Amino acid sequence: MNRQHPSVSRMAVALVAALCLAGGVSAESRYPWLPGSAQSAIETVQSIAPPEGFTRLAQDSTSFGSWLRHLPLRTGDNTVYVYDHSPKTNQKAHYRILDIDTGPRDLQQCADAVMRLRAEYLLCQKQHDRIHFNFTSGDTARWSDWKRGIRPKVDGNKVSFRQSAPPDSSYRSFRSYLDSVFMYAGTHSLKRELEPEIISDDIRPGDMFIQGGFPGHAVIVIDVVVSADGKRKLMMLAQGFTPAQDMHILKNPNDKDLSPWYRVKPVGRLLTPEWTFNWSDLRRFRD
Repeated sequence: MNRQHPSVSRMAVALVAALCLAGGVSAESRYPWLPGSAQSAIETVQSIAPPEGFTRLAQDSTSFGSWLRHLPLRTGDNTVYVYDHSPKTNQKAHYRILDIDTGPRDLQQCADAVMRLRAEYLLCQKQHDRIHFNFTSGDTARWSDWKRGIRPKVDGNKVSFRQSAPPDSSYRSFRSYLDSVFMYAGTHSLKRELEPEIISDDIRPGDMFIQGGFPGHAVIVIDVVVSADGKRKLMMLAQGFTPAQDMHILKNPNDKDLSPWYRVKPVGRLLTPEWTFNWSDLRRFRD
């Protein structure tokens, strides 16, 4: 579980509010998991400078990629904690920690972290009807149904939905909806929802590497930079993991001088600190 470290300055609030207001939502809907108090210092994903000769890949101000770039980083304590407040055993995999809560249960793991970020972005943009994920059973859990009081009833491999709660569109209700998704969805179900294999040359923030399975794993491309000649790209990766733990930006174990950036390659294997992917595992949410 993320031990709260309030780290949002008035400057960051203005930046994030502008992003969300561009999509027609109120400033209060920017990053609603954050504490209301503001501190004097702020760091975001965008605060991590690209290597010399590279600039960030252009993204529309209301895009998922732009939203990810403005995610706040935890300041001060750079320890990854699991959901029960204990430090993660492996403290050598991460570069920085995202300032977003994990929750008090062992639910928000790898694919769940990706789904959390996607859902929070769509909530920020007031695209409520697009917030939906499939359970492993194939049944679709929709936020638009949940906030009306419709809940899943799971009996073995069978899922039914029924009106069993009063309508509630609060952020607390939204987090309960996500916990339900985390409980019954994972890498296996998420991978089936995504676009087919993405060509690495077209990589952009918000894409992910995912291997569906029991277990499987997923990491999200949280930023992309490009060389001046446009021929080379680098990416930054973030993950949640098992047990549920703070979302964190990964170090690059292949090239410590380049870390936390990774070279974008067309083929082969992608070695991250705690999982090895194939470049053919690159996927994207359907728009």
